Amino acid sequence: MQDPDLAQDADLRQILQNLERSERNVTRFDESWSQGRSAFGGIATAFAVTGMRKLLPQAVPMRSLMVSFIAPLPPGEISVSARIQRQGKNVTQMVGEVMSEGQVCLQAMGVFGQGREGLEVKPTQDFNPSPRETGIAFADHTKRLPSFLRFFDGCWVDGGLPFSGQAKRHLNLWVKHHSDMSKLPIERMVTIADIPPPVILSYFDKPPVPSSSLTWSLEFVTPAEAVQGEWFYLEFTVEAAADGYTQQSGKIFDETGRLCALSRQCMVYFG
Repeated sequence: MQDPDLAQDADLRQILQNLERSERNVTRFDESWSQGRSAFGGIATAFAVTGMRKLLPQAVPMRSLMVSFIAPLPPGEISVSARIQRQGKNVTQMVGEVMSEGQVCLQAMGVFGQGREGLEVKPTQDFNPSPRETGIAFADHTKRLPSFLRFFDGCWVDGGLPFSGQAKRHLNLWVKHHSDMSKLPIERMVTIADIPPPVILSYFDKPPVPSSSLTWSLEFVTPAEAVQGEWFYLEFTVEAAADGYTQQSGKIFDETGRLCALSRQCMVYFG
């Protein structure tokens, strides 16, 4: 009889629910979630988030997430080790490590915090996206895009398409999950926020240009549990690139224009 912890399923919700239910903190994913030698960074990070969240006695909003991509995470069985670093009255700081065959492939630090009364400064309202109907759908560029994008609906708007040879500093996307991720709101946001590739790839006219994230910081402006709707609009900008490294920042909005999260990444590329 097959161990239910190791049930193979390409559906993101099922993969994460298997981890959530697993007493051994294990799950599996297949090659459809890979890009090159490693898993899509969004799903790898979601593993760490699920592992950390399981230690909380009740649901608490995630406020920030800091990730180090240490080694490639190959398809197959993975395990998560999580621990609480410090738990205060309002804030809990945690560490989650994602492992394959005993090797740590990803380490994340998550900060979970209860809401409380305080000064409120509204984000600057800057939301004027091009309509989805004007974009280039993921499905129309499957040969140039990683396979994991088949699990999302989305389109590129206003340029920034990888390997377009247009040297764009900005990349704008509309994206939503195929899976119903309403029961996993933090993981839903994490996987959406890591979809943009290095913006610098638009400077090249043909693949392959191997690239990957080294570190990633994600700050939740709006608690993930409060985000409604299916579609998200992502605005990402390359801040600098030199010596084979590139830095980029991004904003993630819901479809009503509410700012949900802020992203910053250091990436490496070979081109």
